[in-house]
Amino acid sequence: MTSMPEFSPVFREQLHDLFRWRRDVRHFRRDPLPEPVLDGLLRTACLAPSVGLSEPWRFVRVDDPHRRAAVRSDFARCNARALSDRAGVDAQRYARLKLAGLDDAPHHVAVLSHPEPAQGRGLGRGTMPQTTTWSTVMAIHTFWLAATAAGIGVGWVSIIDPERIKAMLDVDPALELVAYLCVGYPARPASTPELERRGWERRAPERREWIRR
Repeated sequence: MTSMPEFSPVFREQLHDLFRWRRDVRHFRRDPLPEPVLDGLLRTACLAPSVGLSEPWRFVRVDDPHRRAAVRSDFARCNARALSDRAGVDAQRYARLKLAGLDDAPHHVAVLSHPEPAQGRGLGRGTMPQTTTWSTVMAIHTFWLAATAAGIGVGWVSIIDPERIKAMLDVDPALELVAYLCVGYPARPASTPELERRGWERRAPERREWIRR
């Protein structure tokens, strides 16, 4: 029987630093990652837990320039609509935000989730079927942490139309688009969220306390 490794206080402190430096990156260098590094991030992501060991995630690399251009166009359309829903100072502040690194990121990765995978045989999903999506989110977070540990940035683009993106990528329509990720070396690493640095929002201290019942 294999014994669990012991993690030193130094490692635990470094792990805390990893969480702190895991940021949503929007500013990228254009030089691509070595293929073994990108493949390694995928293998690490697949170590994530999943409901019933269903592993519902599907990682799709978007390399085709025409598909990338279509995704950028969809982001611009959705972002313009989001801006039109705001007014006054709020709209001005929103317009100044950089909300995606689609132009510069050397790698685009779409992450999809199978809502009813055969693998796992339905275990754990009878009363909470959305756990397949949550499992895929765990894989995304695992990918993100592994990338951060390697000095690589990841940005989650959510201002897009999921159904349109799936059609652009020609994937199984039964799959759910969970994330569209920009991946590459960050141009300006930072330990605080960009939205906080730009004055859009701050973390809520009360969220760090237990809610007791």
